[in-house]
Amino acid sequence: MAAMAEMGQRVMIVGCDPKADSTRLILHSKAQTSVIQLAAEKGSVEDLELDEVLVEGAWGIKCVESGGPEPGVGCAGRGVITSITYLEEAGAYEDLDFVTYDVLGDVVCGGFAMPIRQGKAQEIYIVTSGEVMAMYAANNIARGILKYAHTGGVHLGGLICNSRKTDREDELIIELARRLN
Repeated sequence: MAAMAEMGQRVMIVGCDPKADSTRLILHSKAQTSVIQLAAEKGSVEDLELDEVLVEGAWGIKCVESGGPEPGVGCAGRGVITSITYLEEAGAYEDLDFVTYDVLGDVVCGGFAMPIRQGKAQEIYIVTSGEVMAMYAANNIARGILKYAHTGGVHLGGLICNSRKTDREDELIIELARRLN
């Protein structure tokens, strides 16, 4: 994302993890208040202003965290749906070249697949490592992409290896990519 922004591309990251930690590095380790948290404080998502939830980080990257409910209460996927719908209605997607959704890969909740299901993505790149759980998550995301490829026009662009220098990592990632076609 940083490289794209440095090349003049207009980039936004939407964190779709209830931990709301997707934008932390881009915001210089500062935690960002999530759409769901701000909506709870204000009364509803309709009471929010875009500049309250969209923060500009390093390299001019626009940052949003959807957030999620308190543990044991509500549905995190519903928070993703609410946040993305709000961002659309508020015009957050205008004048952008790339949007990145940081989603949980190990959760099968339909809310986390919303960017895929509703045509918010055309091409998806999965960032993974050669660790077993990371590849498991990548495989789950790829299965979700395949499920909606015929209806939403989305396809898997490829895997990006965020190497952890584990044993046989390159070999494992290459094999996963081959199996995902």
